[in-house]
Amino acid sequence: MSLQKKVSVLMSVYNSESQVIDSVKSIFQQTYKNYDLHIIDDSSTDNTYDVIKEYISDSPNVNLIKNKENLGLTKSLNILINESDGELIARQDADDISSPFRLEKQINKLEHHNLDACTTRALTLDENKIIPNFSYYLPKKIVIKYKNPFIHGSLIIKRTVLVNLGGYNENFYYSQDYKLFYDFINSNFKINILKEPLYFLNTKNNISSNFQHLQEYYANCVKKNKIPKIDIRDQIIP
Repeated sequence: MSLQKKVSVLMSVYNSESQVIDSVKSIFQQTYKNYDLHIIDDSSTDNTYDVIKEYISDSPNVNLIKNKENLGLTKSLNILINESDGELIARQDADDISSPFRLEKQINKLEHHNLDACTTRALTLDENKIIPNFSYYLPKKIVIKYKNPFIHGSLIIKRTVLVNLGGYNENFYYSQDYKLFYDFINSNFKINILKEPLYFLNTKNNISSNFQHLQEYYANCVKKNKIPKIDIRDQIIP
């Protein structure tokens, strides 16, 4: 394992005061130590920012910033990409947990197989179910036409590749991860999903479950290679 490659872990948070510390702690407990953590509070209306600020007060490798207004996940992640300088970029969602071995095992996989990106399977926190399940065994170029087979929060990707793809497409307020992976696969970059679940995924009361209708609309735009048409009230324009 190369200790020379710095990993910048990106976390966007919004109203996650009861969950975010467990998520941050799971990054602090990584066996791979050459990382920094960049957190952006997307103008939370609860105490998320203050909770994080207090917890990280003695952690020199954490960068915490706050949006003046709520911008959404896509724009917040692009801000964090510009804030960071790691050769590798990793994702972590504020209501999920990473295994202590996650970064180490993913980086080993990247280097030994000359990959451009790597994700892992996940265990759902509510049902202890492994995902992806059946689709894990299918060719990703086929699966990506119908759904996103990758766990976004477990992503590690080379910065050069992410920049080559233009970062996250800001036309996609939702399903920005599906759009990124769709463009990644169709650009013939190399990715692998680790069979071992190294990520613990919250599937309750999150963006995907709370805005399912809009998620489906944006996902369909990815499949059809269309630019979403949404007005300022998040209403779909026919």
